[in-house]
Amino acid sequence: MIVWLLGLPVLAGSALWAYSLLRRNRTLAVRVFLVLDALLMVGGLVVLILALTAGDAQAAVVAQGTAGAGNWAALLGASISVVGSSIGAAIAVAYTGAAALAALSERPELFGRAMVIVGLAEGIAIYGLIVAIILIGQA
Repeated sequence: MIVWLLGLPVLAGSALWAYSLLRRNRTLAVRVFLVLDALLMVGGLVVLILALTAGDAQAAVVAQGTAGAGNWAALLGASISVVGSSIGAAIAVAYTGAAALAALSERPELFGRAMVIVGLAEGIAIYGLIVAIILIGQA
């Protein structure tokens, strides 16, 4: 986690550099980005070659009391409930959020009602997470 937090300033700085480069000279920016893409492609190929030519992998020893072979159906059901509810919530928030913004542009006093509707749509994901926690707890 610390690595990601330390990498955020580098990411922000590189994004600002790319934006300024695009504003100054577009042809130079395109060339620089093509070179960077080529370097990333070569790096990806090196990683792929190293992964394919590596030796046999050694499995780690799993401690007793963890998820075993008997509860795979409960874990599958938990994952399906989280995925299904998250996709449903995303679709619901997309439609209700767009409608709420349209309503707020005409009547700003509807902010409270609109946010309640969007929050109810987001509750679908929370219900799926609760079902998954119950399934994992019984597994």
